Amino acid sequence: MAMKALFLNCTLKKSPQTSNTRALIDKAVDIFKELDVESEVIRVVDHNIAFGISSDEGEGDEWPLILEKIKACDIFIMATPIWFGVLSSVSKMVIERLDGTYAEADPETGQYPLYGKVAGIIVTGNEDGAHDVCSTILFNLTHLGCTVPPNADCYWVGDAGPGPSYIEAGGEKHLYTNRTVRYMVNNLTYFAKLLKENPIPTSLKKLDEEAKRVSN
Repeated sequence: MAMKALFLNCTLKKSPQTSNTRALIDKAVDIFKELDVESEVIRVVDHNIAFGISSDEGEGDEWPLILEKIKACDIFIMATPIWFGVLSSVSKMVIERLDGTYAEADPETGQYPLYGKVAGIIVTGNEDGAHDVCSTILFNLTHLGCTVPPNADCYWVGDAGPGPSYIEAGGEKHLYTNRTVRYMVNNLTYFAKLLKENPIPTSLKKLDEEAKRVSN
């Protein structure tokens, strides 16, 4: 069964600057390869992405190209650094742009375009905040239709305050991070296969009609 994983690297650094977040993404890519899952990594800031909450903000907006890749993947992983203790502004912008997919529901079932996809999150930073970032992004993705398996997050953070980040701190040897990246990749792959073989049957459109009847 052909499976495709898509990573959105929400670093603030444009290519070719070194991205600590990308270094941890690469670990996941290698493990996905062992499971015969093809991966693609997009560094969001390398593209002209307009601010907004629709799927297409007009001339020059490159978000529609990225959105098509999201719609085509089986496994969707957002990856973000921590800045000022919270998710990066780029990852927040991605979530805001994904808001536009609510308007693209399937005409028969009412399901949003991200239904049938599994979601995960990768976080790096030189201080705490990973749990908050993971919970925020994964919660947002469930509302957009994604399925979140157990242990669908992987992160590395250093000591509080300024200090070395993932690469220079030797994060590639960190046991907890190496454990959780394996948990994440294996669970995402397993649940993606389950969903591909057993699509979610829920008709949101039918449930909307039921809700309207009891709300009058």
